[in-house]
Amino acid sequence: MPPSSSSIRRTVQAYLGRHPDERDALAELLAALDRPADVTARTALPGHVTCSAVVIDRRRRVLHIRHRATGLVLTSGGHIEPGDRTPLAAALRQISEETGLPPGALCLTRQMLDSPIHIDVHAIAADPAGGEPAHHHDFRYVFYLAHVEPPATISQDEEVSGARWISLSEVTSPALRAKVRHARLDGLAEPVNASALLHDGQGRYLLHLRDANKPWIWEPGCWSLLGGGREPRDPTLLDTVRRELREEAGLTVAGLEPYAVEYATGTDGTRVPIQVFTGRWRGDPHRLPLTEGVMLAWVRPEKFPYMTMLPSTRTLLERHAAEHPASADAASATTAGAAGSVSAKVPSGTVLHVVGVHLFLERDGRVLLGLRHPDSAYAGGSWHVLAGHCEAEAATACLVREAYEEAGLVIDPADLELLHTVHMVDRPGRPRVQLFFRARRWEGTPELREPDKCVAWQWWSATDLPEPIVPYTRTAIEGIQAGRNHTELGWDR
Repeated sequence: MPPSSSSIRRTVQAYLGRHPDERDALAELLAALDRPADVTARTALPGHVTCSAVVIDRRRRVLHIRHRATGLVLTSGGHIEPGDRTPLAAALRQISEETGLPPGALCLTRQMLDSPIHIDVHAIAADPAGGEPAHHHDFRYVFYLAHVEPPATISQDEEVSGARWISLSEVTSPALRAKVRHARLDGLAEPVNASALLHDGQGRYLLHLRDANKPWIWEPGCWSLLGGGREPRDPTLLDTVRRELREEAGLTVAGLEPYAVEYATGTDGTRVPIQVFTGRWRGDPHRLPLTEGVMLAWVRPEKFPYMTMLPSTRTLLERHAAEHPASADAASATTAGAAGSVSAKVPSGTVLHVVGVHLFLERDGRVLLGLRHPDSAYAGGSWHVLAGHCEAEAATACLVREAYEEAGLVIDPADLELLHTVHMVDRPGRPRVQLFFRARRWEGTPELREPDKCVAWQWWSATDLPEPIVPYTRTAIEGIQAGRNHTELGWDR
């Protein structure tokens, strides 16, 4: 669908906030936006919206094309098509069609971001049947080349007879020329997004699972860093990342420092330089008021290969982990900050227990079981429910994380209900507490997300379980069917 009148109106109002003296020039456009007609349609009279792309290279030259029909030398642009979600998308499509420059060859600018640098109003020949003159309200968006030098050749379509880079002083539009100069656009690409690479100093990284099934957001369904795009009110990128941490997770982290500049592809297809800041935090992510995405979790580097994340994100995290190796005792160190402070000292005679979480997922009387990989370190070749070990996190949060990492299932912690506990000792291992939770609701279909651990997911009758199956799993499922909530295994009485 083409851009809505309300979204175009917001763009115009933001533009007028920077250029209030142009309100009279845009009065006709504002009036058209109040009418039910589609202002992006070519047939809209007395005027309609078009979009242009002002591409600036590092020598401060502006890309222009010569139109075959008119012989005019102009910046690339044209009408909005039904598939253009935003005016910016229309400008990017036009530059790609007319010059062959893909969106990935371009960057947004810090000064303009995704706002037009100029909204130009000019007359065109009206359709004689219209009975009145027509106008183009041309939204001009500015881009930098993502690479140092422009391409050696620029392809042209059937409407274009030539393309060339011209100096700023040669730009034929005085208004555009003045706005480029006033904004001090120099063609040097710089970061317009900021992210926070947060770690606890003991080898764990705070990662954000973004919403799935939302193609209009960045990195849908992926684990990523907290952060986002710079806004006009942000004086610096440090202010951007601090604001994003507060807005996304109610989080304040002292001592953030620049770490690296990475590149990603934005939702509009452009190349996005991202300033990555790094900092240390040791809190409990499950106590944060997350406002975007599915969850936050501490993750160790050995988990990265089995998680859905962009290759660039994984490379960045692994590089940081290699540069900041955790101490040998980090895995068993105190989890200070997770819920205040937990002392490493315990009373004499106390034996620490491993806590495991398990998902009893039932559908039509059948239970979801996974067949563990034959080479798995635990229960190779046996059937087992989806399970994992708790780290410094709540049991329900751990199970939510494991369900997504292992099978792509999205579960709200509020929909988990504790059904059965198995208190067991599995010599020569340590004592274990195995918690079995039922999910009342979930989203998704089981997927093989960790094929080195699980080679198949299958629904089995709770009264006809397969063999071989992990013994305590069978005991727990049978206990659940019998209405028992606790089992003890392996203890000398």
